[in-house]
Amino acid sequence: MLSLFDNFAVAFSYLSPMVGIYSLYTLGLGTGGPRYIWTIPVVVGCMTLVALVFGELASEYPLSGALYQYGKYNVGPTFGWFIGWIYGFALLATVASVDSGVVTYVCALSNTLFRTHLKPDDHATIFVIAGATIVLSGILNSVGAKIMGRVARYGVYVETIGTFGVFAALAFAGFHRGFGFLLSTQGVEIAKSNPMGLDFGGSWAAAGLVAILANVYIFYGFESAGDISEETIDAQRQVPKAMRNALLYGGIASFVLVLGLLLATPPAGIAGVVNGGINTVLGTLPAWLQDTFLVMVVVAFFSCGTAVQGAGARVAFALARDGTLPASAAIASISPRHHTPVNAILVGTVVPFLFLLLVLINPSKPVHVLWFDYPANVNALYALVSFATSGIYLAFFLTVLGALVARRRGWKPSGVFTLGRWGVPVTVAGAIYLLLMLLDIVWPSALTSGRAVFNYGWITLLVMAVIAGGGALYKSIAR
Repeated sequence: MLSLFDNFAVAFSYLSPMVGIYSLYTLGLGTGGPRYIWTIPVVVGCMTLVALVFGELASEYPLSGALYQYGKYNVGPTFGWFIGWIYGFALLATVASVDSGVVTYVCALSNTLFRTHLKPDDHATIFVIAGATIVLSGILNSVGAKIMGRVARYGVYVETIGTFGVFAALAFAGFHRGFGFLLSTQGVEIAKSNPMGLDFGGSWAAAGLVAILANVYIFYGFESAGDISEETIDAQRQVPKAMRNALLYGGIASFVLVLGLLLATPPAGIAGVVNGGINTVLGTLPAWLQDTFLVMVVVAFFSCGTAVQGAGARVAFALARDGTLPASAAIASISPRHHTPVNAILVGTVVPFLFLLLVLINPSKPVHVLWFDYPANVNALYALVSFATSGIYLAFFLTVLGALVARRRGWKPSGVFTLGRWGVPVTVAGAIYLLLMLLDIVWPSALTSGRAVFNYGWITLLVMAVIAGGGALYKSIAR
């Protein structure tokens, strides 16, 4: 069984400040300028409302599958099933995107330590390294929840050193900017001075709505503490704590890391950082320290991918245990040796591996699809990342909406953790936030607009429609 710290570690490893910041810092900086740092407390504060609602639900229903269970018991089996279907696919898409993100850092580490010549943008290299990472995570998840918890524990230690440690190292090397820099936009709202060539019509508000997505794409994953409730000691009490702690600690760690990176922006300005990546900032550190942090980044990515895969597998297990998936009996089986849902974990390994095949689709020129164009030189896996986030936000919104429906029907939370008289206003505020951010993520836009760096026009909305439509078709046939 998992302790509170193990449960927290899984949730925190999924949220993973290092993975999020190392993946999205340049997008946030390029769309919002240094001022984008202030979107972190906004997103964390609003998402804390959601974590409180989820904590109440986790205390009431401490079951594997978390969001699926909450929707099922609050509204009904069909409502819960759709949440589980969308959420499960989004989790497994996240596994593929996270594990493909580690390739850049694995290649850099290998080229430095072993004098290899791996190219991180080579599609075959991405497929092999990410595929091996997915399989290794699957093996570790299969041999026991404690192994998953131990991997997540190491992830917490690494994340702590890799966020606060980077800040301390950059501070020791000497910051190049003052705190006034944090309030500036550096002209990102103007096309001619935007380092990515994006045009926001001179409005930072328009730029900010895009820049905030760099943090919207990071601050979730805390709900995975609920996915492993049945393997956690005193889950009704511990899971709500783990959710809140993972989100708040992740927010603090992310803010500190971004703060250090901004204050250490070299004299050349943000354009060099956006075009050259985070290593442009870390290049001021000694080579041995850069390599050390590089190892930590790889560990953080692996820990994150393992945690997400474990959560996704448990959603599949919960759906199968209720007989709502093909081959449910097999998927819901438990290993007598390791006491893990080994076949559900196999599903959590195979599906991301299939998603990974999308990395091989990379058109050299725009492709006309239905009524819109798919952009050139964007592999299909990157486009899937937007669905991973939008799918999770849709599942979150439906879950919180389900809590409101249940309250209207007379449900009164009776778990160890409840919000009391604050239950309705907190739930309403959380639902409004999730809906607004979901619209911000999926809103279709021209490929020439600044928004296209996150959702590639209509792609995100179309993929979501395909996943939801496929679920509806399966549900109607299998009924």
